[in-house]
Amino acid sequence: MPVKMAMKASMKSALLLALALTLAACGQTVQRFDRTNVLAGLDEPDIGLILGSFPLTKVIDGDTIRVDGLDASMRLYGLDTEETFKRKSEWQDFDKGWERYLADAQAKTKHPVKIPTPMGEEAKKYALKFFKGVRSVQLERDHPKEIRDFYNRYLTYVFIEKDGKRLNYNVECVRAGMSPYFTKYGFSRRFHKEFVQAQDEARAAKRGIWDPSKQHYTDYDRRLEWWDRRGEYIAAYEREALGKKNWITLTHWDAMARLQGLLGREVVVLGAVGDIRVSTTGGPTKAVLSRRRTSSFPLIFFDKQVLEDSRIESAKGEYVRARGIVASYKNKYTGKTELQIMVTMPAQVEIEVVSPAAPPAPVPMTPPLPGTAPPPALPAAPPPLGPMDTAPPPSDPAAAGPPPTDPTAPTGPAPREPIVPAPAPPAAPARSPAP
Repeated sequence: MPVKMAMKASMKSALLLALALTLAACGQTVQRFDRTNVLAGLDEPDIGLILGSFPLTKVIDGDTIRVDGLDASMRLYGLDTEETFKRKSEWQDFDKGWERYLADAQAKTKHPVKIPTPMGEEAKKYALKFFKGVRSVQLERDHPKEIRDFYNRYLTYVFIEKDGKRLNYNVECVRAGMSPYFTKYGFSRRFHKEFVQAQDEARAAKRGIWDPSKQHYTDYDRRLEWWDRRGEYIAAYEREALGKKNWITLTHWDAMARLQGLLGREVVVLGAVGDIRVSTTGGPTKAVLSRRRTSSFPLIFFDKQVLEDSRIESAKGEYVRARGIVASYKNKYTGKTELQIMVTMPAQVEIEVVSPAAPPAPVPMTPPLPGTAPPPALPAAPPPLGPMDTAPPPSDPAAAGPPPTDPTAPTGPAPREPIVPAPAPPAAPARSPAP
């Protein structure tokens, strides 16, 4: 028996060797799917905008799918479909009546509601139909430096080949009225016009969430005004930051490395305000600009009046610009060296217009009353700061709190003129993982 097995192994080796020699003579190489190799390349900056083709394994709902070969889930750019019913208790609440169900949900939060709805179920059915018969999908990025979101999900567009056409699911989902164009974390840099046209088409045709006869969230105009204002703020920053090496977007994969390289120099950073950590021992207040659950960049306030005048406490969850000198200190509790900016003047922090509290239930937007004073202007950008004489003392290391919460929907200010999103910088040559 061992002899036969050895003969079989020898024959198999000979056949493989012959095949390899034949392919080498033809100038070809054999490619094999290797999940480890695929995952190793996904976080590399030179992969460009194309992640590659992945086997589709499951459709979860209207804006969530799973593929084989990724070590984390995905967030689909530009989409925010309504939730699906997952528990019996959710159906029981819904069975009390749609109006009551919606009102009860809104009464529990000052934020726009995020609850299961029949429209969420319809969006899931749309996705199941869209991906029916599809075995693999092409995943692409919006920006070569925007890789994962706060929750470590991959940021992607999903493309498929269907009936001889290449379709962008993200855009088609908006065109079908299953989702608004979701700009809360920024405009699409690659497909902004397509998203806008798709949403306009869906609204005109009263599809999905734009059909008043269907059961869905009733405050999309309010949400869109808020989201678009955030998107405009980010786009304006990106346009102004073009070509400036000391302007850093904290969500970029290389943000911390760039800040380290600018230690002791003035920078301007863009980030969303997460926790505001007030020391219980008389130390400084730390306003955390969130990057990931496990990574953040703090603004340090020693002066309580500067903290109050900066208004950063009212901007939790919103994007801000912060200007200052990058400093480092060694955390005596963790032993790690951390980067930070010390804020000594309120004007070092520029805040976008912060959304006021939402009403108890969704209501139409009303124009401001005659004679109402306009909101105060944002503080002007401060002049360049001089070098720090000494590094700031270590801040009080409060325990990390929950991720930044969503602020409330806006009620008053009229939308500004749309700002065309800044184009993504040229990507490195795309390198698809092995099929």
